[in-house]
Amino acid sequence: MKPEKLLNSILMELTMALTTEQKKDILKKHETGANDTGSPQVQVALLTARINQLGGHFQAHVKDHHSRRGLLKLVGQRRRLLNYLERRDVDSYKKLITELGIRK
Repeated sequence: MKPEKLLNSILMELTMALTTEQKKDILKKHETGANDTGSPQVQVALLTARINQLGGHFQAHVKDHHSRRGLLKLVGQRRRLLNYLERRDVDSYKKLITELGIRK
């Protein structure tokens, strides 16, 4: 395989959406109860994983402004969920931002 094609295939793997296994791992780590997929903690963890994954995409595609807008929308959604969680449960908010390495 040519080096360019190998590099492109590696970059595509980095920029693809989260796999089912990755989502299940995140759910297991952050769920508050059985079959919990909608709690703010889980949603923030999933958004954070997607945001971190897009970082590699922008290193390879500097001029991709359309995807950058999508990234900003994801960051805004995560911020709103974190604000909600902070109002409702400060302890779980603090625990979550330390686990995920999010700064405020």
